Amino acid sequence: MRYSHTLLEEELKNRVGEDFFADFNHSTIKGRVDFCIADKQTFMGEPIEYLWAEAKRGKSNLDHALVQLILTIGRGQLHTKQSPPPYLGAFDATRIYFIPFHKLHDIFWMNDFNWSVTPSDHSTKEFSLVAERVQGIIEEENLTFDFVKDVKELRKFIKKNFVVGKEKTTKIPITKTNFITIYSKWEEAVRPTIAIDWDTAKKQGIISADFYLADLLSQEGSTLKDRLYVILKNKHYRLIKGVDTLGMIEFKEVHFTDDQRAYNEFWNKYQRPPKQEYWDFLIERRDLLVPQDVRERKGSYFTPRLWVELSQQYLAEHFGDNWQEEYYVWDCAAGTGNLLYGLSEKYRIFASTLDEADVRVMKERATNGANLLPEHIFQFDFLNDEFDCGKLPKALQNIIQDEEKRKKLIIYINPPYAEASNSRTITKTGSNRTGVSHSMIYTKYGTIMGSSKKELFAQFLMRIYRELPLVKIAEFSTLKILQSSSSQKFRSTYRAKLEKIFIVPADTFDNVRGQFPIGFKIWDTAKEEIFKCIITDMYNSKGKFIGKKEVYNLSPKSLVIDWIRKFDDTSSPLISYIRLLGTDIQHSKDVYITSRPTDNDIKKSLTKRITKNNLIPSCIYACIRATIPPLWSNDRDNFSDPEVIGNYGWYSQEFQSDCLAYMLFDDRYERSLDGTNHWIPFTEQEVHAPTLFKSHFMTDFIAGKLYKEEEPLSNELFEYEAPKQTLIPREKMRFSTEATAIFDAGRALWRYYFAQAGSEADPDAALYDIRLYFQGRDTKGKMNSDSPDAKYMELIGTLRQALKRLARKIEPKVYEHGFLRSEVTQQ
Repeated sequence: MRYSHTLLEEELKNRVGEDFFADFNHSTIKGRVDFCIADKQTFMGEPIEYLWAEAKRGKSNLDHALVQLILTIGRGQLHTKQSPPPYLGAFDATRIYFIPFHKLHDIFWMNDFNWSVTPSDHSTKEFSLVAERVQGIIEEENLTFDFVKDVKELRKFIKKNFVVGKEKTTKIPITKTNFITIYSKWEEAVRPTIAIDWDTAKKQGIISADFYLADLLSQEGSTLKDRLYVILKNKHYRLIKGVDTLGMIEFKEVHFTDDQRAYNEFWNKYQRPPKQEYWDFLIERRDLLVPQDVRERKGSYFTPRLWVELSQQYLAEHFGDNWQEEYYVWDCAAGTGNLLYGLSEKYRIFASTLDEADVRVMKERATNGANLLPEHIFQFDFLNDEFDCGKLPKALQNIIQDEEKRKKLIIYINPPYAEASNSRTITKTGSNRTGVSHSMIYTKYGTIMGSSKKELFAQFLMRIYRELPLVKIAEFSTLKILQSSSSQKFRSTYRAKLEKIFIVPADTFDNVRGQFPIGFKIWDTAKEEIFKCIITDMYNSKGKFIGKKEVYNLSPKSLVIDWIRKFDDTSSPLISYIRLLGTDIQHSKDVYITSRPTDNDIKKSLTKRITKNNLIPSCIYACIRATIPPLWSNDRDNFSDPEVIGNYGWYSQEFQSDCLAYMLFDDRYERSLDGTNHWIPFTEQEVHAPTLFKSHFMTDFIAGKLYKEEEPLSNELFEYEAPKQTLIPREKMRFSTEATAIFDAGRALWRYYFAQAGSEADPDAALYDIRLYFQGRDTKGKMNSDSPDAKYMELIGTLRQALKRLARKIEPKVYEHGFLRSEVTQQ
C-alpha cells in the first residue's frame, strides 16, 4: 500500500489498521500509545493484545519513534497493569517494524530511572539513555516491512504471529515476554494470602520470587522442579529447612490463609507450566524478580553472556588454551552461575553464593545439563563466613590449604557493586543503606582499605588478596580501585599485579545505570606491584572492539585540584568564585563559576576566589572540565597537574586566550557579589548599549590595562613568578580565528538584545539574562529550551556552533598540555 507523506498521523493510523489489521481490533486506546492491535475477543476478562506501536507521518526516524513508545509505556506503567503484547513497533508512511517485547523488557525495570519525562522530548538524558540501550537490539532484532514492496510478507507475518498461541485455549500463555508482568500481578493477588511474615522471611533470604517460580513451574498442584528452594505441594509450599543430625533434609510447610482461593482465581487465567523451552530461561533469570535492595546486598546480578564469553577468551589468551585443564575455578559470588557458562571441566569448577535459593537453582541447572558438579555448588557468605566453617567442599579446602594447588586457583567473579551510600544519599534525597557494606571483612580490613571499605567488590578483593595468597583473580568491577583518589589507601595495601584488562559500558549490565566503564581484570596475587597504569582494550555495547586507552592512577598531589590551588589569591578584589568538585570527568558538570557559593561548598573548601591575578588559570580549569565530552570510557579519568611531569604547555598564549574566550560565552558564570557583572567582554559602543556598564573589568583585562609595569615579566605576553603567581596580560590579548568567531557571534547577540529590550534592557546582562529574556520560563520556573523569536534562535545557534568549534580545538590541547593522560580514540 502506498501512503502519501502528507497524510496526517491520525489518518495514517486508520489506513494502516484497515489495510493490514482488519481482522483485529485496531481502535483500542491504550493510555497514550498511538496504535494498538488486539484480538476482537477477550479471554478471562483480559484483552489479548499483539502490538503496541508508535506512528509518525511522512518518512521518520523509526528508532526514535520506538524510544518514544518505550517512554510512553514506562510513563504510564502500562506493562505492569496488564500483560504486554508480544511485539512493540513503529511505523511511518513508508514502512513498519516489529521488535519482540521480551528483548526489551529489561529496559522497563531499570533502577532509579525517571519515567516521568515527556516521551516526545528527544533532548532529555532519559531519551538518550533508552536510545543507546535499544540501538543494538533494534539492529539485530527488528523485522521491517515496506508498505509497497513487502505487502505479501507483512500479511503473512501478521497471520502467522498474531494468534493466541499455537493451541486454542482460553488461558494466557506464559512467555519470556510477560513472566515479569505476571509476577507483578501475582504479588498483588497471591502473595498476601501466603501465611508468612515477609519481612522476617526476607532477613532469612526467603523472597516471594521463589514462591512464584514454584507456582509457575507447576502442573496439577505440584512443582515440576523438585530442586528449587521452594516447591508447591498441592495445598501448601515446602521450604528446605536444613539437614538434621541423621543427614536427612528437613522441610518447613507454608500454607495459604484463604484456602487457595486467590491462588486459584489468579492461576486459572494462565497456562501452566510454560513451554518447556522457556524453563531454563525462567530459572536462570530469577535475578530479575529479586528486590533491588537484596540484589545490591547479595550481588544477584546477571552477567551478560556477551561479556562472559569475552572474559573467557581473555582467560585463555592469558593462561593458555588448556587453562581449564590446568587451573581450578571458584566463583564465590555466583548468583545463578551464569558466569560459569562455557567452562568444560566441571570437576575443577566450584560455585558458591550467599543465597541458598540460588544454590538450589544452580543445582537444578546442573541436574538438567549445566556443566557443574552438584557437590561443588554450596552456600557461603564470602564476606562473613570463615573458610574453615565446614561449608566448603573438601576438594576446595584441599586446594586452599595446598600452596602449590592454590597457585592454580582462579577466583572468577562478578561481585556486587553496592556501597553504603550512593548519589541519592550524598544529595540528601535518600538514606544510607545500612547493612550493605558492614561485614566481617569491613571490620577486619576497614582500617587498611580506607573509603574503599564501603564497596562490596573491594571487600571481596581484599579478602582474597590477604587470605588466599598466590591465587589468580579474574573479576568484573568498576575502575574505582584503579583510579579513584579515595582508593589510594586501598591501593597501598592491595598490591596484586594487574596483568590484563578490558572495559565495556556499565549499562550493558542489568540494573546498572550511568555512562561509565566496567572492567574485566586479571590479577596475579603472587606478584607485588602498586598499580600505576595499564593499556586497556575497549568494547562497545555490541561487543565490537573499538580501540585502546590508558587507565592510570595519579599519585597524591598530582591532580588538577593541586594545580589550580597554586593560584589562590585571598587579597585582591573579588570577581567571582569557581566551584571545585572532583577531579574526574564524571564530576565536570559540577564545576562552574558562581557569585553565590553555598554554605556547604564554603565549609568544605569547594570554592576558590577568582581575581585578576588568577582569572586565566581559573578559566583554563573551568574550560578543560567543560570541553572534554563525557564518554562511558573516560568517565573515571582524572585531570592532573601537568607541571608534575614537567609539562608547561598551558603557558601557550593561544591556549590561554582560547580558554578565556570559551568561558566568557559558556554561560558558566553569574554576576559578582555586589550585583555588578565583571564578565561583559564588550564595550558599550560595540554592542550599542543604552547606558554605561557598571564594570569594565573584562574589557580592560583583555586590553592589557590591568598590568602594572613594576611587576616582573615572563613568557612574552604574561607575567608569572612565584610566589605572586599572577597571570595578567601586559598588552592587548590576541585571539585565534575560532575565538574571534565567538566574539563576533556574541557581539551580534548582545546588540540584538539591546535593540529589542529597549528601556527594559539590563545594561549588566550576562548571557544567561539574555537567554532568559528571549526564552522565558515554563510553569515550573525553568527556562524554556527555545524562543518564538526566529532571529534570536538564529543568533544563539550561531554562537553555540562557534563554541562547539572552539571546544573541538581545545580538546586535543587538554591532552597535549598534560591535563589528561590518555585520549580516547574510538573507532
